[in-house]
Amino acid sequence: MFNPLRLTLARKRRRFSKKELAEAVKVTPHSILRYESGAISPTDEVVARLSIALNFPVSFFFGTDVEELHETAASFRSLSSISAKERDAALAAGSLSFMFSDWVVERFELPEPDLLDLGGDTPEIAARSLREKWGLGERPINNMVRLLEAKGVRLFSMAENTMTVDAFSVWRTETPFIFLNTMKTAERSRFDAAHELGHLVLHREGGSKGRAAEHEANQFASAFLLPEADILAALPRVHTLNQVIEAKKRWSVSVMALLHRLRHLEIMSDWQYRMFCINATNLGYRRSEPFGIAREHSIVWEKVLTALWNERITKSDIAIDLGLPSDEIENLLFGLTGEPSGEKLLDSRPPLRLISP
Repeated sequence: MFNPLRLTLARKRRRFSKKELAEAVKVTPHSILRYESGAISPTDEVVARLSIALNFPVSFFFGTDVEELHETAASFRSLSSISAKERDAALAAGSLSFMFSDWVVERFELPEPDLLDLGGDTPEIAARSLREKWGLGERPINNMVRLLEAKGVRLFSMAENTMTVDAFSVWRTETPFIFLNTMKTAERSRFDAAHELGHLVLHREGGSKGRAAEHEANQFASAFLLPEADILAALPRVHTLNQVIEAKKRWSVSVMALLHRLRHLEIMSDWQYRMFCINATNLGYRRSEPFGIAREHSIVWEKVLTALWNERITKSDIAIDLGLPSDEIENLLFGLTGEPSGEKLLDSRPPLRLISP
């Protein structure tokens, strides 16, 4: 039977209003409303036109219910700058990631989640506690994506072609998900990942909304990526911006993130911080980075795709099996898959085993 929930999901994913979709398929807006409410089902001819307009296979509209990702369950940064269409499209992509994740979990054993519920702790203490649990000590983290994957976080990309949606995260029962905007610089993406990790451990029981929660997640990310003891040992005094630019290589963070942390730890004065921020802005360091790092890649999705390829299963085959457009699988993994860098990780690589049929 035609599934009205899937029509709503596809429409939001493509950023159509009901009126815009009605115009595209040459029906009335009231008809779209009735299709989505389940009051009536579209004819085969209309379904074909919906498929073309939304670029979703006809088979997609006849599947079982897809778990909907609600705005109230997800932590979005800078909601005031996100349009409703951008927000709904990102949430719809999250629902599609659940479909893909379930498909993979049926075939592979993925790392189990190993996070803490640190609600009630200060961000600084929470960052220190999680580092201690994961055996990181005070060392710089050389790869946030792979560290999170090793700890059971499901990471997906948002190929949204927008700079207003930074990242978001959500708990799906006992499994944490993080969605990253891979259009950002690699340094910014690392900070976004740490920020969303902050939401997952600090705000699991709610309270992940508003400026206060965003500030806490920022503080957590700063403390997690730039531990106080390591900062004080490596950069106890700062006299020039060039010192900061050189030092950022150690922690693979942005110039602005390091400046903020140095000010928070009172290693530099308010006057220094303001002057350095102005100089960094004039040099273009809010949009690009000196000594930019390589983008971090997923080892889990790389291993999954390699194992599937050995079975002659491609991303297009997965899309067909799920009734999704091929580009949606690409979008979910965009910027996260690539050739392994060969670098030694702080943690062992996550276990991954194909489950025998």
